[in-house]
Amino acid sequence: MEERLPRHLGLWSAAAVLVGTTIGSGIFRVPREVAAALGDPQAMLLLWVVGGVITLTGALAVAELAAAYPRSGGIFAYILEAFGPLPAFVYGWAELTVIRASAIGGISLVFASYLGEFLTFTPAQERYTAAAVILLIAGLNYLGVAYASLLMNITTILKYGAMLGIALFAFSAGQGSVANFTTAAPDSVGPITLSLMLTALVPIMWTYDGWSNLSFIGGEVKEPAKNLPKALILGATAIVVVYLLVNAAYLYLIPVGEMADAERVAAEAARRIPLFGGAGAAIISGVVMVSCFGSVNGSVLTGPRIFFAMAEQNLFPKAIARVSPRFQTPSVAIWLAAALGVAYVLQNDFAALADRFVLGTWPFYALAVAGVYVLRRRHPNAERPYKTLGYPFTPAIFLIASIGMVINALIANPSGNGVTFGIILVGIPVYYIWRFWEARAA
Repeated sequence: MEERLPRHLGLWSAAAVLVGTTIGSGIFRVPREVAAALGDPQAMLLLWVVGGVITLTGALAVAELAAAYPRSGGIFAYILEAFGPLPAFVYGWAELTVIRASAIGGISLVFASYLGEFLTFTPAQERYTAAAVILLIAGLNYLGVAYASLLMNITTILKYGAMLGIALFAFSAGQGSVANFTTAAPDSVGPITLSLMLTALVPIMWTYDGWSNLSFIGGEVKEPAKNLPKALILGATAIVVVYLLVNAAYLYLIPVGEMADAERVAAEAARRIPLFGGAGAAIISGVVMVSCFGSVNGSVLTGPRIFFAMAEQNLFPKAIARVSPRFQTPSVAIWLAAALGVAYVLQNDFAALADRFVLGTWPFYALAVAGVYVLRRRHPNAERPYKTLGYPFTPAIFLIASIGMVINALIANPSGNGVTFGIILVGIPVYYIWRFWEARAA
């Protein structure tokens, strides 16, 4: 099917979408969770390296699919191509019911929370502010990819530069110690088991999540066979590098035992850089706000393309595939994603479930990466402008890690994580109901 959305994004704008979407709120709070779970600085750093390796192997595999099938919808399109409409529909259902709402709504809530450093909000005002941010960004995306891309480029440069600056000042002007890299917390949890490592890896992978979102707008990237693989690999590499540097900076400034008790790790790190003086908290709050604003923009820019692609394939109501004749954007899909995000921020109880929903994406990432093997076997002579570096081992590493995390999560917390997967599996009967309805309407 020929793409109906114009190709506006070049290489650097595409890479900025990946980086800007991935770097959200996680890197400013997840290190505390990992420190509390492990209590060992070397195990912490090892897990961030492992998370980086998993991210890079996933990006290398998805790059092959993106170059061969440069379509709107990304992961959805690859699953559809390799495994057919049912699993592709279930992925879209997961995006509709849990993934996109938590991505847009959750990060906008963090933005509003840090805005509270400068303005005083009640909890209700915080939620309304988050909802307003979503609607503002949706309006910008509705007006055109060029505007959303420009905003993404600006916020990505600002947040990436700020994170590099934090790492630079930590090691050059911070009150830290290299002994922190080898000293475990006094009340360390004890032996580090494989199950414990896999459990701690889940929030780390949530922080890395977003690397695949560029594929969702594959139908709008110029010269996709060349630019999509480059942007995926460059963007993922840039994320891994800055995350490792920032985590090393945190550990240099804050012993792991203290980090586990620090409510805002980044703000505590800034407080230990004398150069920042008393402005450390305000500086970090500003960085987090820019980071979250850019990440929400990236999620609104990329996520609606899944709904758009599903409607194009008659797996969602056809109205969702509407393209604005004036602005050439998937207008209905954008406002649908925005409505999901607003509904999320106005539901306090639902907000408490956000961290669980990240696991909902991993079975589908695994399916998409497995599609590299399936499509190579099914279409061995198909044109592949880029082939996965390290094939067949690279996709295998990603698959083993993904399956291990999901199985461990279900064993460690069957009730909590079972709810997430239960909601997703409801998509199977919904698919057959939709097909029946479509057949009757025809």
